[in-house]
Amino acid sequence: MQLRYTFRIEPGPGQRIALGRAFGCARVVWNDCLRARRDARTAGLPYPKSAELSKRFITEAKQTPERAWLGQVSAVVLQQSLRDLDTAYANFFASLKGTRKGPKIGAPRMKSKRDNRQAVRFTANARWSITADGKLHLPKIGPVKVRWSRALPSVPSTVTVIKDPAGRYWASFVMETDPGHDILPPVTGDQGIDLGLTHFAVMADGSRIRSPRFLRRAEKKLRREQRRLSRKAKGSNNRDKQRVKVARAHARVADARKDFHHKLSTKLIRENQAVSVETLNVKGLARTRLAKSVHDAGWSAFVSMLEYKAARYGRTLTKVDRAFPSSQVCSACGHRDRPKPLHIRTWTCPACGTRHDRDHNAATNVRDEGRRIRAA
Repeated sequence: MQLRYTFRIEPGPGQRIALGRAFGCARVVWNDCLRARRDARTAGLPYPKSAELSKRFITEAKQTPERAWLGQVSAVVLQQSLRDLDTAYANFFASLKGTRKGPKIGAPRMKSKRDNRQAVRFTANARWSITADGKLHLPKIGPVKVRWSRALPSVPSTVTVIKDPAGRYWASFVMETDPGHDILPPVTGDQGIDLGLTHFAVMADGSRIRSPRFLRRAEKKLRREQRRLSRKAKGSNNRDKQRVKVARAHARVADARKDFHHKLSTKLIRENQAVSVETLNVKGLARTRLAKSVHDAGWSAFVSMLEYKAARYGRTLTKVDRAFPSSQVCSACGHRDRPKPLHIRTWTCPACGTRHDRDHNAATNVRDEGRRIRAA
């Protein structure tokens, strides 16, 4: 099983310049190779192969005065940029053919030095290493301080250095782990989850998790920082500094949401052998007046965490189709009532007279439907 571990790194002033140089060289190789393939398509010629592009825009380009500075960074960074372009084209063509799952994706686009996110990847061939004092030694950059929050379970195969819009630097390690290494002891818990906005999650056992509403709570500050940004002159240093402040304010919201998702998903997976959750049409809901609250909740990211943690720890996650009428069926007798608008939070079953809380009844039905799916 492949896992990704991400840690904050603190490069020094000289190392930041070296990383900026690596970001720029990788971007130039991407743009040069992309331009060559676009020109070939316009001329009606077959796409140039990766080996030809590598020779032309990396090996030979280093010998020219215009691109001699490509030799100042690790060659692995440049090769990985070309591989990323190949992957982008492969995904684009697979999306056109319909063989790639998920939404349609467009053709690769040119990268800009003004992009808020920059990244370069080092494979084992780059001979990067973790030093005895816990620093990350990168070729032509040097030893970089890492904020280790936990130990790595195995030897990483690659490390990606990322600069996010808030100006923070991260090292993202990818490694292979033994699938049976993290299996948890079996438990008897079986939980159903109904995701919502007022309560982020209502469980089949009756427990409720209120929605933290991280974006809503930070809206006042975000609005103030955005107003300050709009008043700065375009192209000025003050505008660039304010842009970073806005990005950091948004990053704090995103980090708090991710931390909440991780803690709740880990708790649910550890305490239950099976978890059932209803799939939601997030894209459809994001086109309604509830769009901001839907995005603030982050249901898709939470379900994705549940999915990979269930696979990692030996648990079962069952996804119940959103067409299942969880809010209409009485969890006591099974009678299906009519659809109900969102403002109706409680209702009484006309068949058995049981009074239901809408969310708790839905969570119970999701749990029972998950049991039926697993049994089938």
